[in-house]
Amino acid sequence: MDKIKFDTNGWRGIIAKEFTIDNVAKISLAAATWLTRKYGDPTVVIGYDCRFNGEMFMESVAKILASKGIRVFIAEHFVTTPMVSLGMVKLQAQCGIVITATYNPGEYNGYKLLGEHGGPMSDKDLKDIENLISHDLEIDLELINWNYLLEQGTILYMDLDNIYNRELVDHFDLDRINTSGLKFAFDAMYGSSQNILPRLLPEIKMLHCEWNPSFGNIPPDPVKKNLHELIEYIWKNKGIDCSFAADGEGARIALFDKEANFYDANMVLLLLIHYLAGYRQLKGKVVVSFPTTGKIEKICYVYGLEVTRTRVGFTDAARIMNEQEVLIAGEESGGIAFGNHIPECDAIWTGLNIWQWLAECKKPLRELCDEVISMTGQFAFERANLEMNRNNRNKIVEKCTNGTLNNFGRFTVSDFEIFDGFKFFLGGNEWLLIRPSTTRPLLRIYAEAETVETAQEIIYSAMKTIMDEVGL
Repeated sequence: MDKIKFDTNGWRGIIAKEFTIDNVAKISLAAATWLTRKYGDPTVVIGYDCRFNGEMFMESVAKILASKGIRVFIAEHFVTTPMVSLGMVKLQAQCGIVITATYNPGEYNGYKLLGEHGGPMSDKDLKDIENLISHDLEIDLELINWNYLLEQGTILYMDLDNIYNRELVDHFDLDRINTSGLKFAFDAMYGSSQNILPRLLPEIKMLHCEWNPSFGNIPPDPVKKNLHELIEYIWKNKGIDCSFAADGEGARIALFDKEANFYDANMVLLLLIHYLAGYRQLKGKVVVSFPTTGKIEKICYVYGLEVTRTRVGFTDAARIMNEQEVLIAGEESGGIAFGNHIPECDAIWTGLNIWQWLAECKKPLRELCDEVISMTGQFAFERANLEMNRNNRNKIVEKCTNGTLNNFGRFTVSDFEIFDGFKFFLGGNEWLLIRPSTTRPLLRIYAEAETVETAQEIIYSAMKTIMDEVGL
């Protein structure tokens, strides 16, 4: 197979094709070598999500690390990535490993590495582990005795559920949420968040909170097209004040109001800044990815908050959270993290912040959204992917770098910025971002404007211009 390469969400592959026990073992041997070289006597926390044979893959990782003298704490059953992150922070562990393919379809699984701060591992450390992976190595896991490692205390079970639930109970006023008179709904998308809220808020309406490793044949990615059953439930059961959905690993979120209006991470981030800085008068830096809405700067200006833009992926944001006082961090793709929690995106923590706010202020979500819009102005955000072979993609990257793309249909470029992609300002409150994927043969295209129609037109015009430029 091709060389195993990590991206910001780790390494992923189709189960039984690329994602096999053999390949998982090879990565684990490389990780064990790296850990013992860097830390000498490291501790690792390992978890897995709801996908096929997650426990088997997790046990394979634990066997190899423990056989190399690494102390390993493992989850008792499937858990979210934030649970592993929090467990690491509590133990002061040097590494976390989650067997998860995040929001990808059920036929995928993955290997995600967390650094000693509890957030995504740095690019340098991932590359160092990657370079240690031997593809010719033959491993016989049957020769490593599981029971012996348990008896020796090299592998220990850890109740990550209880640790995480205690953190929620200590931080949120769950009684206030329960007795607020508001109606809430939660969609776990068959993901690893499914056991959390039924235990803490049993009166809440729960959807897809049971084990289904195929995720109902819908990718556990909380974008609107994947949430039709939740939308239908809101429509049929009038009076559900607020609902949210979490992705397969419990990191990304989507939000709905009483009228089933969909709020993506851009609006959720703006709402939370308004809550934390406005209603609770908290301070701290706001850290967001480059493609996230430009309205972040507007609302942060109102509250006197500094904004830092990062590359896509949560690696840079996690590092900043570990080094500086951060109020909130997030990405347009749905992940949001809080400075008073862990340096990792957490959908449940995000959703409970919204629900507690609603319980406290007794205002409908739509009214709070209007308060945000009064500060930022109306906006619409759209994104699309354009599949393209490497040669054509490189041609477009070159044209973007050289600044030779000056028009996209009727939209004229007034200014230009290169960071994690190529951002074209089109006048007024309109912009376009073209970003080549680091792992797939495609371009990611983002647009923002005052209306959905204009944002969609910008996307369409950009795609047409790109295809014309490469002769497609």
